[in-house]
Amino acid sequence: MRLKIYIDGKFLPKENAKISVFDHGLLYGDGVFEGIRTYDGLIFKLKEHIDRLYQSAHTIMLAIPMSKNEMIEAIKKTLRENKLKDAYIRLIVTRGVGDLGLDPRKCPKATIIIIADKIKLYPSEFYKKGMEIVTIPTQRTIHEAVNPQIKSLNYLNNILAKVEAINAGVEEAVMLNFEGYVAECTGDNIFIVKKGALLTPPIHIGVLRGITRGAVIDIAHMKEIPVYEEILTRYDLFNADECFLTGTAAEIIPVVKIDGRTIANGKPGKMTLALTSEFHKITRSDGVRF
Repeated sequence: MRLKIYIDGKFLPKENAKISVFDHGLLYGDGVFEGIRTYDGLIFKLKEHIDRLYQSAHTIMLAIPMSKNEMIEAIKKTLRENKLKDAYIRLIVTRGVGDLGLDPRKCPKATIIIIADKIKLYPSEFYKKGMEIVTIPTQRTIHEAVNPQIKSLNYLNNILAKVEAINAGVEEAVMLNFEGYVAECTGDNIFIVKKGALLTPPIHIGVLRGITRGAVIDIAHMKEIPVYEEILTRYDLFNADECFLTGTAAEIIPVVKIDGRTIANGKPGKMTLALTSEFHKITRSDGVRF
């Protein structure tokens, strides 16, 4: 079946889904986005994703010409149009068509794009045996530059880090903040397990408040696993009992080696596997039906 893309209220075949070269999303990365997952006909954490999209847009003073409810209906319609039950949704709002200058006032109306398709971020082997990651020189953007809470279309900070990961022969990399503390990875949040407790960097040091990150923390609380948002260093990562990453596309993926140091016994840990199992149950039972 031909993939159909939603652009400003119309469904277009993939090959005909085009935007203007004067759209500021293309010219300057001026816009916001969300990645959302569906599982067996359920949209996971839809409200949280929509709320974050509108908060990102509000922060950059981008007016979205649809209500939240209208946006939700457009997402559902896109999924139905493409007959997808298990999908990855990329929801994009650009500043819209303007001129070659930076001035956002030259863009009278935002462009809305909804893509629903399949995604496979990492090889299935990584989920079974764990993956290796490295720390790279590119630092996470500071709040005073572009706040990491804004899911903006300008992802160059993350892309540069991803290039360094690829050059190092791995698929993912740890980004440090300007003080040298562990922030997050190029597209995922990071957790470690130490002495039966779950630890993850706090939001204020330059970490995206990930939806899957929050889901894992909720599961841990439900299972009465202690959770702490703590400042972490590379030393903490190297000496963790377990390590894993979380993200909408990645879900939960174990890490077994960091910067050449094997984590514990070099296999996915018990808590990682338990949290993953519970996460899979929730994604297939808790969501918005479309």
